[in-house]
Amino acid sequence: MFGIDWQELLVIIVVAVVVIGPKDMPLALRTAGRWIARVRRVSNHFRSGIETMIREAEMEEMEQKWAAQNDKIMREHSADAPPEMEPTGAYPVRPAGQSAEAAAPPAQPADEPPLPFAERK
Repeated sequence: MFGIDWQELLVIIVVAVVVIGPKDMPLALRTAGRWIARVRRVSNHFRSGIETMIREAEMEEMEQKWAAQNDKIMREHSADAPPEMEPTGAYPVRPAGQSAEAAAPPAQPADEPPLPFAERK
């Protein structure tokens, strides 16, 4: 508990019974219990407030890191650069020597209507 041995606790109980008296002991214990409950409530409230402040500070720090990473990514991948020029390390959208027209699938002739889904193979 608070570094109180059972022998010390026994001495405290005997002194309390002698000083307070056996008739008023339940009232004294009830009052002590209420005070202990109040102290616990206040300490829990204080602890939760400190933990909330720590969490908010950590969230602000992470948001700053995310914003810095986002700015870095946006600088590296500018919006006006073609997609095949982005240094992502992934495969390009189309081969480097092929133009956009050559990479597009052949279009259907304009005079034929498109086939329904069931007739396609």
